[in-house]
Amino acid sequence: MILQEIYDLSIEMGIKADPRGAEGVKRFLARTKKDYEEMPQKKKQFFDKESFRNPYSDSRILYGDPKTQVKKLMAGIDAGVAEVLLLDRLNQKRQNINLLVSHHPSSHALASLHEVMDMQIDMFEEAGVPANVAHALFQERMSQVKRRIDPRNHAQDVDAAKLLNVPLLALHTIWDNLGHQFMKNYLLKKKFDTTGEILDEINKIPEFIEATKGKAGPSLLSGSEKSRVGKIFISFTGGTNPSKELYTEMAKAGIGTVIDMHLPEESLQELKKLHINVINTGHMASDSIGANLFLDQLEKRGVKVIPCSGLIRVRRKIPNSKS
Repeated sequence: MILQEIYDLSIEMGIKADPRGAEGVKRFLARTKKDYEEMPQKKKQFFDKESFRNPYSDSRILYGDPKTQVKKLMAGIDAGVAEVLLLDRLNQKRQNINLLVSHHPSSHALASLHEVMDMQIDMFEEAGVPANVAHALFQERMSQVKRRIDPRNHAQDVDAAKLLNVPLLALHTIWDNLGHQFMKNYLLKKKFDTTGEILDEINKIPEFIEATKGKAGPSLLSGSEKSRVGKIFISFTGGTNPSKELYTEMAKAGIGTVIDMHLPEESLQELKKLHINVINTGHMASDSIGANLFLDQLEKRGVKVIPCSGLIRVRRKIPNSKS
């Protein structure tokens, strides 16, 4: 495969797994195009036109020729300067690695992280929160995330990749979509009475088994193992966590249990006040699920994968299909 084919496949898989559905993504892309057409000409020169076809601004080819042949890649949850240097050192040992793939983004893919949070409006609407309320609360939260990220040294990792000529690809929301879909398919077809039963079922997933061995497995942060479940809300995608105010709206919508990969302390305290159960599945293991589903497809196509930087590599059987 060439880098462009890997990137195109990621977009295709990300859209198929998007919680908004194919039509929801299509409408989002249409709004993006309309926003561009209504921009003043002086702003259009700065617009990321890749957004016309890729709805995930945090998933991009950050450096490298799209025509680069990729026979072997290194993939991690966080791939920064250290991983760029590691790849270069491994290539000095004749490993012949052609690409570095990171889940968490850097450069402009990090700077635009807040933009993908729009999808959570649809997720909360599906959970029973009025779309207008979710939209209003997300506007401020997206601004907060942008302000938090703005001061960072966005270009540091890409600068290192350029100096050592290491192609770098970031796949954030795309992998999260895959993990989110996997967890929904795995859990929501089952009937649970207590949160302990959910936790037991989650702990059967290989990534979480390995994480538990390393003392970083799933845990119950709010409620007890005997707590009644109520309506389940799974949150594995959408950039980052929503504002704590949205959890009040979730309680009104009847959500009884939240399953999340990480949660700020202030949000946890709010959820406890609302008597909403919280299962924290653990960040690295949760991110590894979506990564593995994508990497399995690359290995099926003949690309060798070297895991690094927190990725818990688990291979799953892939049905014979053109997917």
